[in-house]
Amino acid sequence: MSTAATMLDSYPKDLGGLDTGKLTACIEACIECAQACTACADACLSEDSVAELINCIRTDLDCADICDTTGRVLSRRTGYDADLTRSVLETCAAACKSCGDECAQHASHHAHCKTCAEACRRCEQACRELIGSLD
Repeated sequence: MSTAATMLDSYPKDLGGLDTGKLTACIEACIECAQACTACADACLSEDSVAELINCIRTDLDCADICDTTGRVLSRRTGYDADLTRSVLETCAAACKSCGDECAQHASHHAHCKTCAEACRRCEQACRELIGSLD
């Protein structure tokens, strides 16, 4: 069992009717994506063609920040606000789509961009699945 799952399972109150499996998967995908995007931006900065990767770096860093924030917001269950959660998830899904699309453009030349694009796609999907369970 993952740390996120263990923490959610040990929460002393009701989780507000959220699907615990989808919530756990989304938290984990956000954390993984934030790490992948941070590492991808750093790898892009080490490439000889760094000037061609400026948009990728910016998108990576934006996505990393948004995913980190989303994972943290989802981890806090006290005073749960469904509207805020939905808004944060929609923003995260949009950032992941944008970053995944950008990194996919460089994936054939840079393995780190391929890995990052895949992490972004997984996180986008996890956010959309959790959004779907909020209704």
